[in-house]
Amino acid sequence: MQYLVSVIDDKSNPGSTDRQPAISVFNERLIAEGHWVFAGGLADTDAATVIDNRGEQAVFSDGPFVESKEYLAGLWVWEAPDLDVALKLAAEASKICDRKIEVRPFQ
Repeated sequence: MQYLVSVIDDKSNPGSTDRQPAISVFNERLIAEGHWVFAGGLADTDAATVIDNRGEQAVFSDGPFVESKEYLAGLWVWEAPDLDVALKLAAEASKICDRKIEVRPFQ
């Protein structure tokens, strides 16, 4: 089963910025154990553009979809045999990257 693992940062209480070496080691472990599918960090919300093309013409808006102190800072897609394994890995990931983590299974 695959899981979307979202890294959530907080503008009012951001995670540490020196975590990249530990995250790289964790990612190497995910690869070695067969959990890695994909991962990536995201640019700041100031770089976001929202497009709504449900009407007669597309409307482009600068900024994130939702204004919030918390925002999506990055993501992983993991392969895990079950939710328990994904949650165990997510608890480690939260500690390693010093941010909240949300886990959601793909349907």
